Amino acid sequence: MLLAIDTATQNISVALHDGAELFYEQTWRSVNRHTVELAPAVEQMLLRLGDAPLSAVAVAIGPGTYSGLRVGVSFAKAVASARGLPLVGVTTLDILASAQPHFQGGLVAVVQAGRTRVIAASYQWRRGRWVTRVEPQTMDWETLLNTIDGPALISGEIDADARARLAQARLDGMPITPVPAAVRLRRAGFLAEEAWLRLRAGLGDELDGADAAAFDPARIVPVYAKTKDSP
Repeated sequence: MLLAIDTATQNISVALHDGAELFYEQTWRSVNRHTVELAPAVEQMLLRLGDAPLSAVAVAIGPGTYSGLRVGVSFAKAVASARGLPLVGVTTLDILASAQPHFQGGLVAVVQAGRTRVIAASYQWRRGRWVTRVEPQTMDWETLLNTIDGPALISGEIDADARARLAQARLDGMPITPVPAAVRLRRAGFLAEEAWLRLRAGLGDELDGADAAAFDPARIVPVYAKTKDSP
């Protein structure tokens, strides 16, 4: 069973996934309460797991806020290190991309970076999944819209001002499609599925006794967005 944790921005999301099925998932808004809310939520979730052992841990590594990432990454490292488990780090933008269905065009995933800016990465569909086309960059929405060169889904953290900008861009004829809110919510279930793909690619189907050096908890490094709460 894999434990997935995402505290990279204002939400917390946790999940348990055995590689075939999602057993448990919870996502909620937790503005500045990550420290006090994460551990009890994971404890309650593991109680539901019963005697089934954990085999791996996954964590969102950002881009995200300093305070949010610090809580989730530190907690995931502690759990993985204490139990001798592999730890898989997945970026917030890759988590968003993994949740989106196939689309005849591109995908742009965004997370908030403060001061009306976002961190955005573009993806293209290859071999049954979204792969990075352009690496993450920090920009405002006007600049982002100017970089879109064809039909594209827009997913991720889209605030009210951004929704208005996207609506106007569509009226002006830009071939963009904002993803519905329920689909663009970043969820730990998709983090877990992406982590299982990476574990199997690196370790094979059997995790017990495998060489987990590539997923050593000590190697996980968070990627902070430069916001007002960055150190």
